[in-house]
Amino acid sequence: MPIVAIAIAATLIVSAPLAWILSATYQKKVAREKIGSAESKAREIIDEALKTAEAKKRESLLEVKEESIKAKNDLDKEIKERRAEAQRFERRVQQKEENVDKKADAIEKKEANLAVREAEINKVKQEVEKLNEQRLHELERISGLTSEQAKEYLLRIVEDEVKHETAVMIKEMENRAKEEADKKAKEYIVTAIQKCAADHVSETTISVVQLPNDEMKGRIIGREGRNIRTLETMTGVDLIIDDTPEAVVLSGFDPIRREVARIALEKLIVDGRIHPARIEEMVEKAQKEVENTIKEEGEAATLEVNVHGIHPELVRLLGKMKFRTSYGQNVLKHSIEVAQLSGLLAAELGLDVRVAKRAGLLHDIGKAVDHDMEGSHIQLGADLCRKYKESPIVINAVEAHHGDVEPTSLIAVIVQAADAISAARPGARRETLETYTTRLKQLEDIANEFKGVDKSFAIQAGREIRVMVVPEQVSDTDMVIMARDISKKIESEMEYPGQVKVNVIRESRVVDYAK
Repeated sequence: MPIVAIAIAATLIVSAPLAWILSATYQKKVAREKIGSAESKAREIIDEALKTAEAKKRESLLEVKEESIKAKNDLDKEIKERRAEAQRFERRVQQKEENVDKKADAIEKKEANLAVREAEINKVKQEVEKLNEQRLHELERISGLTSEQAKEYLLRIVEDEVKHETAVMIKEMENRAKEEADKKAKEYIVTAIQKCAADHVSETTISVVQLPNDEMKGRIIGREGRNIRTLETMTGVDLIIDDTPEAVVLSGFDPIRREVARIALEKLIVDGRIHPARIEEMVEKAQKEVENTIKEEGEAATLEVNVHGIHPELVRLLGKMKFRTSYGQNVLKHSIEVAQLSGLLAAELGLDVRVAKRAGLLHDIGKAVDHDMEGSHIQLGADLCRKYKESPIVINAVEAHHGDVEPTSLIAVIVQAADAISAARPGARRETLETYTTRLKQLEDIANEFKGVDKSFAIQAGREIRVMVVPEQVSDTDMVIMARDISKKIESEMEYPGQVKVNVIRESRVVDYAK
């Protein structure tokens, strides 16, 4: 057993390396076969790839060739089109050149013809000048006038014709303008007056104080007239005590003083104690009361026309105008009415209503101080407005409302119109006989200054003047211009409410006698 085992073990020991060698040899053989098959597959793959690449290369070359052929064809086509277009353009240029050459030839022919015609015209002109000279000589011989005399005659005829045509044209234009202007003006003015209707009462320079009985007259006069002298000295008003039953008349041209005297006298009559000391006390109280009334009236006027921001001193002066009259018309009522009319007219024309009312209310502010200061109420009013920082439009309206200064705005023109409307309304104002006669005489004097006027008559309370002219000196054409000149002179030299109608009358008479 041990020997067998040893034999087996030896056999195993000898066979193990042999088996390993055989196994290794087999594995190498198998590996070589696998490598050979892999190499052959790789060569096949490479060959296939080379074939595919060659095919794609040939396809790409074919595509490139086709594209190049197509591009070449397109380029050839475009070149042919450009060449055809260039040929067409060249033909047009040639045609234009031919046309230009033809036109140049035609112009040269025309210039030649013009030169010939010009020569003919010059020749004809010379002949015409010769004929004209012959005609002038013949006319001078026939008429017995020289050429200068004939020119003067013709110029005189032309001047008369132009003068006549100008007068006719002026008359037509004036009539047309007046129709349109009158129509619009009447609409605006009627609307304004309709909305602002006020009653006017003529005020005088006296005030009447009623007494409870006639015995009061003696108490007012006092012992040896001391009471009446004290009252007259304190107020500056004359007291007229006559046979009028139960009444005392206060006379004075200053309405404020007259109002102070009236209030003081009425207080004294109610109090019953009339002596110089009491008179002085009552006059002082009346003065304060009048001052308060002035202030209240001024504020009420500004509120009535809805004008705010006026300086307090101007408001006080407005209230002072309550006691001032012009031709019997209360100045404060007149100013309020002018303010209302100015606002209505400004609204119709689309202007600033507040500024128009302000200018209308302040246009106569100078009348509040014209008794105390020198100068016209226009200049005084303008100075007051400048002093209290009113706007330039308001100042110009104050200066221009009587035409002393040219208006620089439509507001000033509106104030002029409103002032004339308020003053010219029937019953608004009254004039003294002297003023009335002076104005009528001034109207006639202005008309009589013109050459060819025979006589003139101012009628209709000075609202119309009729001018009789000498027919031999003034023609129908001259009448139109004369009427215009007279109206312009009246406007520049006179002040008057409303308007003045100038009526020029020419009458021709031919007289003969049968023998």
